[in-house]
Amino acid sequence: MPRYSIIIPAYNEGARLGATLDHVLSYVAKEGWDAEIIVVNDGSRDQTPDLVRERTRQHPNLRLLENPGNRGKGYSVRNGMLDANGEVLLFSDADLSELQGHRQSLLRQIYGRIFNLLLRIFLGLGFKDTQCGFKAFTRSAVRDIFPLQRIERWGFDPELLFLARKSGLNVKEVAVVWSHAEGTRISPLRDGMRMFLEVLQIRWNALTGKYSAQQS
Repeated sequence: MPRYSIIIPAYNEGARLGATLDHVLSYVAKEGWDAEIIVVNDGSRDQTPDLVRERTRQHPNLRLLENPGNRGKGYSVRNGMLDANGEVLLFSDADLSELQGHRQSLLRQIYGRIFNLLLRIFLGLGFKDTQCGFKAFTRSAVRDIFPLQRIERWGFDPELLFLARKSGLNVKEVAVVWSHAEGTRISPLRDGMRMFLEVLQIRWNALTGKYSAQQS
């Protein structure tokens, strides 16, 4: 069983994923980590799966996990987490945007602050940034919360944090510099509205008992 599992959800990431995998594989080797890297292909229509398969020939610690079609980032992360074998499990965006050293645009920062205010009001989450695509979990935490996850698209991040707090887990927020990478497909206005509706769904799920272990 590896010490670390690194899960990378990917949908049509052929233009960026190669550099990301080279960086991650190089870092893991340099640090001497006992780690597996799992790319979860979310029904990509480009060369994403072929790119991963090509690298698996030289890197036995890299593997490809296929979703049943395009299900969303939340589904991809859950699929990867529940399939992983590590003791510490981490997921990261395919562009490594949280590690590039450049801040987001002012507009995206404003949208993020408004969204975080709504999370404080509706879910009681006091984090500075819930949407950063860079989160790590112990294996026991994964077993506690991911089987209960119901949001499959962009709004899954606050759901995971809500479930972690609901389960009494210790959650720590660590500062990283998160950049706005070119090629991102999220629209602050359109997807922001969808995420707000998913926040309301999280609150409704909690009120109606859908997060009880018996119903998972």
